[in-house]
Amino acid sequence: MSELHYWSIQKLSDQLRSGSISPVEVVRSTLDRIAALDGNYHSYITVMADQALARARIAEQELLSGMWRGPLHGVPLALKDLLFTRDAPTSAGMSIHKDFIPDYDATVVERLYAAGAIILGKLSLTEGAYTNNHPIFPTPINPWNSEYWAGTSSNGSGVATATGMTFGSLSTDTGGSIRFPAACNNLTAIKPTWGRVSRHGMFTLSHSLDHIGPFARDAVDAAMMLRVISGADDNDATALRAPVPDYVSATMRGIDGLRIGYDENFISTRTDPEVVAAVEAARDILAARGARIVPVTFPSPYDALRGWFDICGSETAKVHEATYPSRASDYHAGMAGLIEHGRKVSGEAVAKAWVNRLELTGRLEATFENVDLLLLPTMTTPTPTLADLEAFGADDDVLLQMIRYTAPFDLTGNPTIVLPAGFSRNNMPISLQLVGKHLSEDVLCAAGHAFQQMTNWHLRRPIA
Repeated sequence: MSELHYWSIQKLSDQLRSGSISPVEVVRSTLDRIAALDGNYHSYITVMADQALARARIAEQELLSGMWRGPLHGVPLALKDLLFTRDAPTSAGMSIHKDFIPDYDATVVERLYAAGAIILGKLSLTEGAYTNNHPIFPTPINPWNSEYWAGTSSNGSGVATATGMTFGSLSTDTGGSIRFPAACNNLTAIKPTWGRVSRHGMFTLSHSLDHIGPFARDAVDAAMMLRVISGADDNDATALRAPVPDYVSATMRGIDGLRIGYDENFISTRTDPEVVAAVEAARDILAARGARIVPVTFPSPYDALRGWFDICGSETAKVHEATYPSRASDYHAGMAGLIEHGRKVSGEAVAKAWVNRLELTGRLEATFENVDLLLLPTMTTPTPTLADLEAFGADDDVLLQMIRYTAPFDLTGNPTIVLPAGFSRNNMPISLQLVGKHLSEDVLCAAGHAFQQMTNWHLRRPIA
């Protein structure tokens, strides 16, 4: 059982189904690892040990009887602590909610349980899923180097998955919150099409920008998780009613003839040369696998990106109106600042932001007329140091550059997959991003798997 904690979900699932290993054994091993490591990494807010072991015993008996619920049956996973669980607190990373226990599970949690998955616990996040951890919750530590960023806001999800303290996790993305931690921790992750996954049963940051998606170690594992959580939901009127493909089968289809758009100017301008080199190398690998690289011009995202703050802030202020400003002293500076912005921004500014958002969506749709996917970096730099983050927060233009490869696709709702693409001279992860048309997650999974068949970046693990 050497390196059990770093097995892929696919390998673990096969071993569980064959009876070579039991769910109870896997859960106990993973809980032991959490106990040994997480005092240093701070990825969990709540460990659900008793609940996980109880479900592991049920899964063990089901598998012994010949019942198989699918590839997640008996697999230990974890949740960003803004997804509702009726048997454990859901804090949203906020002091005012640290003892809140919902009376129902989020739809995605129900679907994981129906598939036989086992929930290990609730993962750390920034306050309210915005920029900084609340002081009562320690900030997760990047396992590749403690002096570097672990991402935001799903930093616990990235750290726990990267260190083998879970086999995968579910998280949310509003401006890059799945993709930043995936990039910083050398993980594969998917931000689906807006509405592809139900948002029922979660603490919201921004209703029109929030997406739920999986963290995993490779594209096949991410496809397994996405297949289970996707689909219509009567409890969420915004959940899309489109059929859900078999994303796992899609990973095997190959990418011969797939048209991948590439904007050399947009990628290279104000992007670190190490990142540019990694994306260029990925372009060549995808071409060698049979894809056609098509030159495109990516529509300028900056007007829409400036409006992201107006849309997110105004929607966040509405979400928190019951506790802000009445309990403003319980909020930390970052989250309070976003809400204050949302309370003060004019209706005209929000309307302008929505117009720019719709125009970007239309221009991006036109770009996709001649291509199937777009190839982009995830960030303009390799994983930044904690000191670098101070510069990001102090300069609005630098901040726009930081989110220019992520937030546009929260605004437009297009799906993306993030893939490990190399390491910097400082031995920190570099990531790339593939962007698809709406509801083209199957194509993203196919391309992600094809890339990972030709590379081994996703197989590198931190020393933890």
